[in-house]
Amino acid sequence: MARRLSMHTLIWVIGLLIVGPVLYGVLSGFKTTPELSSNPFGPPQEWITRNYTDLLASGDFWRQLSNSTVIAVATALLTVAASAAAAFVFARLAFRGRELLFTLFAIGLMFPFAVAILPLYVLLRTFGLLDNPLGVILPQAAFGLPVTIIVLRGFFRAIPGEMEEAARIDGCGPFGFFWRILLPMARPALATVSVLAIVTSWNNFFLPLLVFNEPDWWTIPVGVQQFKGEHSSDTARILAYVTLAMAPALAFYAVAERHLIGGLTAGATKG
Repeated sequence: MARRLSMHTLIWVIGLLIVGPVLYGVLSGFKTTPELSSNPFGPPQEWITRNYTDLLASGDFWRQLSNSTVIAVATALLTVAASAAAAFVFARLAFRGRELLFTLFAIGLMFPFAVAILPLYVLLRTFGLLDNPLGVILPQAAFGLPVTIIVLRGFFRAIPGEMEEAARIDGCGPFGFFWRILLPMARPALATVSVLAIVTSWNNFFLPLLVFNEPDWWTIPVGVQQFKGEHSSDTARILAYVTLAMAPALAFYAVAERHLIGGLTAGATKG
């Protein structure tokens, strides 16, 4: 009983540490900047809605939101498509050097993005991909390949070989088995890696900041940084902007949480 009580207490404490800053940002967005100094933690004395309504009426916010959405979805599609094909090869086809090649992909998990920033910038400039969404989508997809391949390979290897043999007897080739049988059975894993790819792309700040000089392609994280610089004296307005910037990601995660947790749990069970 005491152990269960302590676990519940720990969970509540962790939950408050996570939810507390979010609630603080939401409530602070309804205050004025002077009130933040005199009443930092209490509810607003007068609910100032214009901090939110002015931002929602701004075309810059919606443009940054659409930019982040397009880049995140494109990154996820490219990452999952390439990783699924590679994971199928590593999981179901036997060839010399397979494990060595897979190890090279796995080493990519230990390769920090910051190390590659200079050669990546030179490469993007050479190919004319600066101020181009492909300059963000392609590198993000490349850096997302290692973890996605590792997750999908575990699912693909868990499919019994007898099922592949039965499909081959029925005249289904390797690609047919991959497309018609393997991918539908791996939907939990595909949902998991898709959610991870979208969330990672949505939160990426450094690469869009490096690639995009023109405001037309700024994403939400870059927009938050620029907005903070322009309105450094209006803290309440900044907190309102940060809250609105968080809302789409929180809403998406709330919807996709079941697929993410279910996919990871199924992978642990099958692996």
